[in-house]
Amino acid sequence: VQLVESGGGLVQAGGSLRLSCAASGSIFSINALGWYRQAPGKQRELVASITSGGSTKFADSVKGRFTITRANAKNTVYLQMNSLKPEDTSVYYCNAASFGGVDYWGKGTLVTVSL
Repeated sequence: VQLVESGGGLVQAGGSLRLSCAASGSIFSINALGWYRQAPGKQRELVASITSGGSTKFADSVKGRFTITRANAKNTVYLQMNSLKPEDTSVYYCNAASFGGVDYWGKGTLVTVSL
């Protein structure tokens, strides 16, 4: 499975960004698609995920601000980020979790939120 992210960039606090992740390869093996983030000096953390059945999970810090959707026909997952805060600044990684328990990762896209 290959994952290609897009949509990162610089935005002012309070603004919005949408991240996209396109999956290719053995997509039939994918259960959940999601987004993680990792800031300098911190551990990688789950931001949001969505299963093939549509169940979603969000980090407490982004609930009510971020939305995750999945376009199965396009093998793409989107992360809509609203009301961005400086603490959301991080490298965001797309993740695909297979039914067999294997994780695949994109290369990451940088999101910077300025004051």
